[in-house]
Amino acid sequence: MNPFHLAIPVNNLVNCESFYCKILGCEKGRRDEKWVDLNFFGHQLVLHEKPIHHSSIEPVSNKVDGHNVPVPHFGVVLQWEEWVLLSEKLKSLNQTFIIEPYIRFKGEVGEQATMFLLDPENNALEFKAFKNIDQLFKY
Repeated sequence: MNPFHLAIPVNNLVNCESFYCKILGCEKGRRDEKWVDLNFFGHQLVLHEKPIHHSSIEPVSNKVDGHNVPVPHFGVVLQWEEWVLLSEKLKSLNQTFIIEPYIRFKGEVGEQATMFLLDPENNALEFKAFKNIDQLFKY
């Protein structure tokens, strides 16, 4: 699988870099005064500093399994064991979840673990894992 590249805007580059590196365990790559490359679970995530502005746009979400799933969001599909370790780490660090870690479709095709949280800039992140990775696109 080819790694993806995603660049997101952030107001506080130092604060976000700390979250992604210290909380999520991402490694730093190239860095400039206004941006930093991160190894986001084998993918390239770039944090770009943006000017601070105020927005009156209301958050958007879709109902999924009785949860309000934020739109947009991004994340990564981990191996099951990696997901368990990350969820335990985030809980031990008292991270606030938008959607607490849980299992969807238990015992069914596409059984998956998922959890959502916000970074310091309120970008919604989803981390998920499939019991059987071959069922990633099955329904």
